[in-house]
Amino acid sequence: MSDDLATTEETVSTEGEYKMSATADIKEVGPCKKHVTVSVPRSDIEHFYSESVSELGDQATVPGFRVGHVPKKLIEKRFRQELNDQVKQRVLMESLELIAEDNDLDPINEPTIDVESLEIPEDGEFTFEFEVEVRPDFKLPEYKGLSLERPVREISDKDIEEYLNRFLGQYGEMEERKGAAEKEDYLELSIKFEHDGKPLSEIAELVVPLRPILRLRDAEIKDFGEVMADVKAGDTRETELEVSAEADQIEMRGEKVKATFTVKTVKFIQPPEINEELLERIGAESEEELREEIKNILERQVTYEQRQSTRTQVLEKITESADWDLPETLVSKQVENALRREILEMQQAGFSRQDIQARENELRQQAISSTRQALKEHFVLDKIATTENLMVDPSEIDMEIYYMAMQQGESPRRVRARMVKSGMIENLEAQLRERKAVDVILEKAEYKETEMKKPEENKVSAIARSVCSSFAGSAAEAEEEEEAEGEGED
Repeated sequence: MSDDLATTEETVSTEGEYKMSATADIKEVGPCKKHVTVSVPRSDIEHFYSESVSELGDQATVPGFRVGHVPKKLIEKRFRQELNDQVKQRVLMESLELIAEDNDLDPINEPTIDVESLEIPEDGEFTFEFEVEVRPDFKLPEYKGLSLERPVREISDKDIEEYLNRFLGQYGEMEERKGAAEKEDYLELSIKFEHDGKPLSEIAELVVPLRPILRLRDAEIKDFGEVMADVKAGDTRETELEVSAEADQIEMRGEKVKATFTVKTVKFIQPPEINEELLERIGAESEEELREEIKNILERQVTYEQRQSTRTQVLEKITESADWDLPETLVSKQVENALRREILEMQQAGFSRQDIQARENELRQQAISSTRQALKEHFVLDKIATTENLMVDPSEIDMEIYYMAMQQGESPRRVRARMVKSGMIENLEAQLRERKAVDVILEKAEYKETEMKKPEENKVSAIARSVCSSFAGSAAEAEEEEEAEGEGED
């Protein structure tokens, strides 16, 4: 940097703050993607250099000089690299803010800038380039006065009894079955996968309930119940499956794989007796209160099904004109966020971990296409939320966490801590804001009530494992692991 940098005349806004003169050349380079070339004039660089020298001079400790009285030339010489780095950071940060504000850029992610490779020249203007993904620009569709069907269903005593039995199962004791496995028994087994006669992967130890379908992250074993019917400890069974068309390993998509199961033990759950000790553990004062809470959960699930049904209709109508493309890189980045939001909605509605894991695995098998649609829905709902000035109150987040904690049988404090640690608390807030946008649409819609079908018996066992690769934790299972760690610390 030259010695006369600090003497350059500054451009000051009417508010007394320095206003940069940086300019940008912005070009469309793909769906929701812009290429930006920023030019920062010498006057801007000199302003920030002067500010940095002054600030550092007020703070720097140099032998032989009092703090605040170090000569400017000595500061420039002794702290040359620190000054250059600081100026570069400030120039980049402030110019990016200015460009976004002046050009109405609405970025989705941070721009791709290799800061380390950038160097501000000794003379002349500073130019740098980057690409950034931005929100799509579209006309908001008409969302008021839609005609929708709304399914309805009353919660019966039988519904409450069936859910209570399933709910109590998580507090029961596992016992070994001596004979052949029965429906809903738990199989402790190992699985070996082969492709073209060669080993592909292996799951050494697994415990799953015996149901018609076994759903993995990248495939489904649709005849699992038939293959494992009447199985006993020590038995070996085989079947064939097809890898999902959207599996992570592209070369394995649609390929046939042989699965070999070896059963170690067969167990069943002995439900616990409802007594004071169990009620205290669950957090209920009485059996009547427990049943009332279960009724509340079932009503929330009915509300969830209503919401999903009407939401599907709403989203189909408001995204009919959403024919804009999204970049594959954006879709890939958002797969986990889309999964987390779906999981949050199911947790809030009181679904079991098995139900949630099954849904997660189903989504993973069609992750790209489902996430692309979910992103379009998000952008439309987010624009509606902005138009309607919808905000999320902290108390609303607290209430959702309370309901999730009750269903999972743990404290709201622990649920919140886990969500903050995993980053899901931000997903929760965004999801609640989108829900409010849907509610605005639903409040102004016209309804025709239809009979809701009773939920089908759970036919899917889901595991956070892949056929094609070694284990990588799922969103649902990550919560279980963190919960177990938390219990060990208490």
